Amino acid sequence: MSAVTVAVTVTDGAVDAGRVAALAAFAAGAGEDVRVVAVDAAWTSAQQAAALVAHLEADGDGAAEVLVLASSHPAKELAALVAHARGAGIVVDAHAVERDGERLLGHKRELGGTWDVTCAVTGPAIVIAKPAPAPETDVEVTVLPPAAVAGRDVEVLGRTHHDGDGRPSLAEATVVVAAGRGLEGDLTPVQELADALGGAVGATRDIVEEGWIGHETMVGQTGTMISPRLYIGAGISGAPHHRLGMQASEVVVAINQDADAPLMEIADLAIQGDAADVLRQASAELAARRAR
Repeated sequence: MSAVTVAVTVTDGAVDAGRVAALAAFAAGAGEDVRVVAVDAAWTSAQQAAALVAHLEADGDGAAEVLVLASSHPAKELAALVAHARGAGIVVDAHAVERDGERLLGHKRELGGTWDVTCAVTGPAIVIAKPAPAPETDVEVTVLPPAAVAGRDVEVLGRTHHDGDGRPSLAEATVVVAAGRGLEGDLTPVQELADALGGAVGATRDIVEEGWIGHETMVGQTGTMISPRLYIGAGISGAPHHRLGMQASEVVVAINQDADAPLMEIADLAIQGDAADVLRQASAELAARRAR
């Protein structure tokens, strides 16, 4: 079997041991010889890509090499740069990989988990992985040295850290209160109920594109796929791309003045009424119960 390289980032000399273990276990499906390397998190994507390409091309038969990265937006940018340099195929957001002769098979779930898809790569491959958790084990990690970057150099002049809003991340929240165009730009009732329930705030693509709220809150096929225990959709009609992003929710509550809205039809509890008023009433009732 061919060698497999797992690439992680090192920050201030440390790597995430849990992530390394999960990726190493995932990569074992692609080859017996799994090697873990690290690139500096402070480097630009071009610098990280140059270091990985130099490592892969210096490491024996590069044509059979597989590179595994943990799924993230920076990893997808990095994968594209490495794939362009090496003529490699990419499998994005795979949950498992295996060998089938000379082919690498990547297994992934699409359309909100309703379809299982298998992708085959016959040459150099890059797999962006969504691995299952694995027990931490001792895995040797080789930190790669910097490599020359072709073209114009880029210098990072500064970084600004933005604190979150204190709510759980949208992808991991057990409760999501999502806003749609029916809120008419006033998202305060959504935010207040989300905070009362200890949940995250979600949004439809329409209101994100209107600039009412940030892109990081968008639920849907081109946003974040969620599977909370409770999803509350306020003023949301239920376009297909949004439903794909939230249909794995255990309990769906829809609030809309239009009883025939698609989201109302699939909801476990459908409330016909003004979304802002209903949300405020729910927040007030929660506050009253907690005060007793």
